[in-house]
Amino acid sequence: MINKKVAIVGAGLVGSLWAVYMAKRGYQVHVFDRRPDIRKMKIVQGKSINLALSDRGWKGLEGAGIADVIREVAIPMHGRMMHAVDGKLTYQPYGKEGQAIYSVSRGLLNQTLLKCAAEHANVTFAFQHRCKDVDLDTNTLVFHDEVSGQEVRDSFDQVFGTDGAFSAVRSRLTRLDRYDYSQNYLDHGYKELEIPAHADGTHQLDSACLHIWPRGEFMMIALPNVDGSFTCTLFIPFEGEHALANLKTPEAVRAFFEEHFPDAVPMMPELVDDFFANPDASLVMTKCYPWHYKDRVCLMGDAAHAIVPFYGQGMNAGFEDCTYLNALLDEHHDDFASVLPEYTRLRKPAGDAILQLALNNYIEMRDKTADREFLLQKRIEGRFSEKHPQLWKSLYEQVSFSHTPYQEALHNGHRQQKIMDRVMEMEDIETKWDSEEVEQRMLKLLEIHK
Repeated sequence: MINKKVAIVGAGLVGSLWAVYMAKRGYQVHVFDRRPDIRKMKIVQGKSINLALSDRGWKGLEGAGIADVIREVAIPMHGRMMHAVDGKLTYQPYGKEGQAIYSVSRGLLNQTLLKCAAEHANVTFAFQHRCKDVDLDTNTLVFHDEVSGQEVRDSFDQVFGTDGAFSAVRSRLTRLDRYDYSQNYLDHGYKELEIPAHADGTHQLDSACLHIWPRGEFMMIALPNVDGSFTCTLFIPFEGEHALANLKTPEAVRAFFEEHFPDAVPMMPELVDDFFANPDASLVMTKCYPWHYKDRVCLMGDAAHAIVPFYGQGMNAGFEDCTYLNALLDEHHDDFASVLPEYTRLRKPAGDAILQLALNNYIEMRDKTADREFLLQKRIEGRFSEKHPQLWKSLYEQVSFSHTPYQEALHNGHRQQKIMDRVMEMEDIETKWDSEEVEQRMLKLLEIHK
């Protein structure tokens, strides 16, 4: 056992996973969270934001030795199912045969990760402890105990800020000289809804798909739950022609959904009640630099890189932070003076890149997935990738089914789109998309755009 005491501020997904890693390394781990203990709460399926676990996330779970436990509560989704206004369905696989991303309830996953951390005798928890300050000279954390009302102080060898997009640990770092920080909001928000299970507990929609109702300026998605329900999320502007601001009455909500999502309405008997029971939620993005302070403080997950959810990579990126940081601790024999600067150097470009990728993918999901030319391009890319897997991996495959650094995937995606723009300009591309001519054109363009 290492005679070092570490604090993890934030018992969410990344914090609870990192607690497992640090416990297995032999540290004395103290986990703090401002919320009550979620392990004691009943998780209502379909009432919490669902997440999409992909390869980066699984690698983080495997590194902690707990992937098999999580697989028991995860549902594989092999592709997107697009729902047109007229009810027509269009399927687009996410990757090659056998590849899938996995739907999992945020609350259920958090419960499971905390239980895994609690199995280690060198992990202790303090819930309903709100972090008020960090004394960077002494590495002392100051908490407000929400139950007793008392102020709690304690010092630690290392502090890990895993306390989300509005991190108290990061807030303290922003008061340092020359510390970079920015926060931005989308003008779109979201609303959580539900498609319940059939009476027999089966899913009303294909549970092997992530369902999308793309409508240009807005969209709805649905991810399956293990109890047969689907968690739906409406992403929509706060203001404008089609906006949350216009959906203030039951009549307006029902009319809006019947016009834009007519095939979903019969499956959502509690639509209006859910709409007004669940709050309007905003979408925040943050950037900061550096992600550490000296050899003492480290930011991980949303505390370092909060992004919008449109690539399903927020959690996966946070779990990848754990993978990288654990590997650096192995490489540098737990010398945090060497580890933390290298962690920032490696992960900061990745955090900026996945933020941009997620923004780009929102446009794709809400608009392009319903576009015939876009779908044709994906078919061309898929065929070429099957024939030349060493030359072409789709951007989605690089992000979701590989461990290519996000910044490299973003660069490769720009290069590939330049090539596809030229291919899509070919005469009669609709009829000859799977021809030898198109294949040779792509091979030539790849040489030009090396």
